[in-house]
Amino acid sequence: MSVPIRPASTVVLLRDGEQELEVLMVRRNRALAFAGGFWVFPGGAVDEADRTRGGDDPDEAARYAAAREAEEEAGVSPDPESMVLISHWTTPVGERKRFSTWIFAGEVAPDSEVVIDGSEIHDYQWIGVKQALETHRAGELPMMPPTFITLCAVARYNTASEALAGERETPCPRVLPLLVPLKNKGEGEGGFATLYPGDAAYETGDLEVEGPRHRAFLSNASWQYQYVDVTEPPLYPQD
Repeated sequence: MSVPIRPASTVVLLRDGEQELEVLMVRRNRALAFAGGFWVFPGGAVDEADRTRGGDDPDEAARYAAAREAEEEAGVSPDPESMVLISHWTTPVGERKRFSTWIFAGEVAPDSEVVIDGSEIHDYQWIGVKQALETHRAGELPMMPPTFITLCAVARYNTASEALAGERETPCPRVLPLLVPLKNKGEGEGGFATLYPGDAAYETGDLEVEGPRHRAFLSNASWQYQYVDVTEPPLYPQD
């Protein structure tokens, strides 16, 4: 049965911290069917008002949706006109719920007050971007692959203004992953990998096939990103 793909949008809210660039992360209610208990960026579905405001441009409708959801879920109001589109992700085929999700970045004042809704969102934290990745790699701060990849992209910057300027000049990947269960103990038996264009297994799902590696896999409760011998561009610039 075909699963409808719902348009959604989210925003990476950034501020300049005392030690490093900080990001607002919110924790979804554990009772939610989709990503319950995971740490995410504020966001949600694109609604009719967003589409009206964005005219015929789905990117613009998503922009206004991301700003609106930040206000509704966290009480923070980024300027939608200055937000920058980082990436676009479509939920893999086979999932029970599928979304077409725009991910933006926006700067907010360091003293912005956060007020979570207490319904979909049960907790929040301002955390250094690099610290968030370190905490995740330690097996804490559970998140989905797009969140992890986005943090890796933003971790290249030192300030919010630098991040927005850099992402304006960075190509926006539009990603449809292939979701494949893992059997290799070395890559976290019982988990799964998400494959991206350019991976040797992207068309077939055969993780053992030789060739380029463009994938993320869950190992010890944290995501790892592989980009080896790939002709397709990476999901974020590599060193």
